[in-house]
Amino acid sequence: AYGYNEWLVLDLSVVRGLAYYTGVVFEGFDRSGELRAIFGGGRYDKLLSTFGGEDVPAAGFGYGDAVIVELLKARGLLPTLPSSSVEVVVFAMGAELQPQAIGVAAALRAAGRKVDLLLEQKKAKWVFKHADRLQAGHVVVVAAAEAAQGLVRVKRLSDGQQEDVPIAELSDWFRRD
Repeated sequence: AYGYNEWLVLDLSVVRGLAYYTGVVFEGFDRSGELRAIFGGGRYDKLLSTFGGEDVPAAGFGYGDAVIVELLKARGLLPTLPSSSVEVVVFAMGAELQPQAIGVAAALRAAGRKVDLLLEQKKAKWVFKHADRLQAGHVVVVAAAEAAQGLVRVKRLSDGQQEDVPIAELSDWFRRD
């Protein structure tokens, strides 16, 4: 009566998550059925108690972003996203250096630079990969030895050149680079 016949198929053989589903389960596929399930879910009345909570009747679902990307690619609908506009990634080499990193980022932003400030404790390798993914031109590293001298290390990602730059002169250095 609702006109769902062309969109829905009843399949009583679908099995999902026997450990926690307690009732009806469902899965969603693209109409051609070429890909694995785009989403799936169902009823789970006792799931919360497995995590220490009280049993509460509930239903939910999850979707697969990788399947959605494949579906969009196959249909020619995956948008081309613009590259990041981040110019500089600023990174503090320790929690105690975060105030200096925040000051460096603020000064660069005040000078009109687009800055990504990383305050999480990450390995330097991760930071440089992150900057590469963002297509940033530079990474500014706030490290203890340099910061004690009022310096930061700036690495130009296009050629790998790095230079210690006085924090007070950083905005001018970027205008010249």
